[in-house]
Amino acid sequence: MAEGVPQLVVDRASPVPLYFQVAQYLENLIESGVYPPGTRLDNEILLADQLGLSRPTMRRAIEYLVDRGLLVRKRGVGTQVVQPKVRRPVELSSLFDDLRASGREPRTEVLGFDVQHPAEAVAEALGIGVADEVYVIERLRYTGDEPLSIMRNYIPATVLKLSQEALARQGLYDLIRAAGVNLKIATQSIGGRAARAAEARLLDEKPGAPLLTMTRVAYDDAGRAIEYGSHIYRASRYTFELTLTTQ
Repeated sequence: MAEGVPQLVVDRASPVPLYFQVAQYLENLIESGVYPPGTRLDNEILLADQLGLSRPTMRRAIEYLVDRGLLVRKRGVGTQVVQPKVRRPVELSSLFDDLRASGREPRTEVLGFDVQHPAEAVAEALGIGVADEVYVIERLRYTGDEPLSIMRNYIPATVLKLSQEALARQGLYDLIRAAGVNLKIATQSIGGRAARAAEARLLDEKPGAPLLTMTRVAYDDAGRAIEYGSHIYRASRYTFELTLTTQ
């Protein structure tokens, strides 16, 4: 139970809206663990009084955090903290790297591991022939005990030697870097679709639940295609984060 909100002094002269200042402050409390999942917040009137704000400003801050998936409103319970989503910056890093960097516990179940001749679309993406060989890897990535993503990757067999055991212990990009390959740039596409029955079972979702999709081709510093990946993520637990700037 949250006994009020720790002292926050809002900057009324700032161009940042008051509701957003409050929302960011509460978001920091949630993500730092001061307000762990299950914590119940006081109602909007009490919170507004504690912070010296109007009720509409407080309501807007709460609604922002509900939309972000950090809070949930339950009838008869009130406003409650939920497990925050994994927020991943859109940059050339792996999910394993990002989970580890954010203090979460990545865990991998290898669902499939084989060496095959690539389909034409995969061969074209990797700049190789259909007669060449690629590792075909399918993994279920967890954060703690919670399933988060199904990842399918194709790696030219000439790039490095991989094993199912190593992939269960380490991130794919860790293994690529350990082989002396310097990943430099990638092309990436992000989309969405509904979960199919088999995917829903693996991800602990209902069939038809929204999923985020990501396809990526990563290149090394010599311009050689190293990885083609096709991943799906639980939209309820995961989001991509971008920083936009003007020139």
